[in-house]
Amino acid sequence: MRGAFRIGRLFGIDIRIDWSWGLIFLLMSWNLTAVFLTWHPAWTSGASFFLAIVASLLFFASVLAHELAHSLVASTYGVRVNEIRLFLFGGVANLDREPPSPGAEFWTAIVGPLVSFGLGLTFSLIASLLVPATVDVMAPWDTLAHLGPIATLLTWLGPINVMVGAFNLIPGFPLDGGRLLRAALWRVTGDLHKATLTSSLIGKGIGWIFIVMGIAMVFGARIVFFGQGPVSGIWLAFIGWFLSSAAERSYGAVLMQDVLQGVRVSALMRRTGWAVPAEIPVSSLVNEWFMRSSERAFPVIDDGKLAGIVCIADVQKLPQEEWSRAPVAAIMTPRERLTVASPDEDAPSALRKFAEFDVDQLPVVEGDRLVGMLTRSAIARWLELHLGGPPYPPFFGGPPEDAPRAA
Repeated sequence: MRGAFRIGRLFGIDIRIDWSWGLIFLLMSWNLTAVFLTWHPAWTSGASFFLAIVASLLFFASVLAHELAHSLVASTYGVRVNEIRLFLFGGVANLDREPPSPGAEFWTAIVGPLVSFGLGLTFSLIASLLVPATVDVMAPWDTLAHLGPIATLLTWLGPINVMVGAFNLIPGFPLDGGRLLRAALWRVTGDLHKATLTSSLIGKGIGWIFIVMGIAMVFGARIVFFGQGPVSGIWLAFIGWFLSSAAERSYGAVLMQDVLQGVRVSALMRRTGWAVPAEIPVSSLVNEWFMRSSERAFPVIDDGKLAGIVCIADVQKLPQEEWSRAPVAAIMTPRERLTVASPDEDAPSALRKFAEFDVDQLPVVEGDRLVGMLTRSAIARWLELHLGGPPYPPFFGGPPEDAPRAA
């Protein structure tokens, strides 16, 4: 996916880290260094910083456990999880479709907070067992100062996981609490569309409440639980903006699925276009195709069959002195590495491929024969016509005047 890199795979699910995760990781580590120095005045800055790094990593491991719980329960209901992404605001499991029933929605949503609560209580219990018997537990600062590194880690990780679980139970979609609310509304009304609209509106409202509270904190107001101060206020307002935007996008995704339901790829694909013969030299590809159109990629055909796709990035990898000698087939991405669609495939399925494989176009094939191209912009145009909204820029530019066209 764009803006993220893969760090591993668990239970068949890709684990990715968004670039924004680095920012929150550094901020959390910096803040925890100050916290641990306050708890342990005798510690060195280096020791506190090292423990802060470990604490930040363990915190995000806890977030990953939260998202894995969602993913594993969703998979039991036949919902595929494409990836888990850690980012600025924590983590998110990318489900390929909505849960099939209110019950599936309920259990998929509730398990995440339960895992966070379980981790928090477990860490806190172990930390309490590590408090030295000679310490007066009624003197909090004295107790903290006598904790060892492991006890200090667990003392911080316990409450923070409980807070994560509690925050996620806020009844604003797409938070887990909002999904629980949607499950209840879905059960009562029998209408996923209406349930999503209601829970999304509540989610947007909660987001705006956070924004207003954050602005008030910037100007000196003290908010119960959230405190006061410009830094905390800006952060709370930022979280509110994120929740409001996420609620709107989540409702749009459900609406989009509804509109595309029953629509076939054949109704959206471009049936004619430009296909590059596999045997022509790269120099001809550059001069006769790329330089005479606004396209950045072309399908490649060999004996009437789809052989692959070639894009500008493929050309850039080849030294210019070899352009006249190397055929297109030598630099293209071959057919076996491509994600394709079939003309009879339903549009929501093709849409999931765009998201899962992070591509901008899908060759549409019958057997080995290329019959069209499906692009993100084609789906965007369909949605614009049926849902309204801003115009979307076309993916395809004007055709090369003399370029071969593939039916």
